[in-house]
Amino acid sequence: MSPANQKPSPNPELNLLLFSIPQSLLLNIGTASILLLLTAGQVSVKALESLGQASEELFRGDRLPILDFPEDNELKNS
Repeated sequence: MSPANQKPSPNPELNLLLFSIPQSLLLNIGTASILLLLTAGQVSVKALESLGQASEELFRGDRLPILDFPEDNELKNS
């Protein structure tokens, strides 16, 4: 039978050996996984931004300890 004469099935499915999966279920699973990935991406971006801001605050110059450097004449005398 040629493809032009075939009628589309009313419920398209993925036919496996022992069972079949409807295309609507595959579409729902695919959509949910994409939305979950987008949400996880946004959350991870926000977490990395907060981590970057926290590290900037940690290493700001006014909060670092003042180091006691030896003078030039102390180095020459030693």
